[in-house]
Amino acid sequence: MSTDSEQSVAAREGVPTISRDELAAALSSDHPPALFEVLPVGYWKKHHLPGAISAPPEQAAAIISAQVPDHDADIVVYCWDPG
Repeated sequence: MSTDSEQSVAAREGVPTISRDELAAALSSDHPPALFEVLPVGYWKKHHLPGAISAPPEQAAAIISAQVPDHDADIVVYCWDPG
């Protein structure tokens, strides 16, 4: 779940956010979004959300585009900045 400050930054930048509960409901729906984790491979292998597709930062755009060719499809992208 993102913090209030993270949600505030995302909202200012036009990036919609989703809560844990909203994500859980969306993933259990009849038409779940594609779920991607934009993390280095090592982090993804160690800890990732069930069903998430690995999309390392340097390859994320290509992987997501290849996996979800429908530009109107719902997707959820999880990322974390360890720095």
